[in-house]
Amino acid sequence: MTLDLAGFDRALAEHGPVARVLVAEARGSVPRGAGTAMLVWEDGFTGTIGGGALEWRALEVARDVLRGGHTRVERVPLGPALGQCCGGAVTLVVERIAAVPETPWLRRVEGARDAPALRGFAFRDGWLREEAAAPARAVWVWGAGHVGAALVATLAPLPEIEVTWVDVSEKRFPDLPDGVTKLIAAEPPRAMARAPTHAEHLILTYSHEIDLALCHAALNRGFAFCGLIGSATKWARFRSRLAALGHDGAAIDRIRCPIGDPGLGKHPQAIAIGVAAALLSRRTPAAAKKDGAA
Repeated sequence: MTLDLAGFDRALAEHGPVARVLVAEARGSVPRGAGTAMLVWEDGFTGTIGGGALEWRALEVARDVLRGGHTRVERVPLGPALGQCCGGAVTLVVERIAAVPETPWLRRVEGARDAPALRGFAFRDGWLREEAAAPARAVWVWGAGHVGAALVATLAPLPEIEVTWVDVSEKRFPDLPDGVTKLIAAEPPRAMARAPTHAEHLILTYSHEIDLALCHAALNRGFAFCGLIGSATKWARFRSRLAALGHDGAAIDRIRCPIGDPGLGKHPQAIAIGVAAALLSRRTPAAAKKDGAA
């Protein structure tokens, strides 16, 4: 549920040992729920447990643990201790991490009791158990122009999303956010074969011809979602050309164009916000299954 093993690997490779802050328990109104975590090193961190004052306190504790190496369990009533208006309470477990843990990860973080029977994500009797995070949503962003860069920067920090960013040459990419996979493809439509069939595609290249070829390739490959940037006029032309390529109307209707929220404006960041909001509001099969089991 909570263990981002790839995130551990990246942070350890770049920074050496790190401290991890985990919300092990959450009661009442709190900024983030149980299972939320952040990784901290001496001069930086990734992730967030939210809450402003809570996070600043957590960073101080984490750097102390990073230097001293002793696990700490902090029970924090947000109102009395930090003056936060949400008024709930959280239990933080702060640990020093020097290697990627094996899963499931069961360890005693306080006290001296024997281990209880725990399943899934659980914190009880001083023992903490975690499993690897659920597979990330595979989002493929086609195009590294201004809108693509804004969109990747918006999506990359989200732990449930794994971004693959595709364009035709190295020079088209700006600095790559942490956790984003860069794919250089001289012929982007041919790279569609590398995408999993459950991928969610956002097509926004510099070329209408490449956009059309990517839509054609996506329809042949299969996808969970496919969105295309453009106007209603562009989409009308694409629909006609995709039909001429042999795709039926029901298949073509699975591609969404335009994407985003036109009411937000045409600034790249505004487009990115609208597209990201629409993507996050889309129910995935995993989310539907989880809701059905609740």
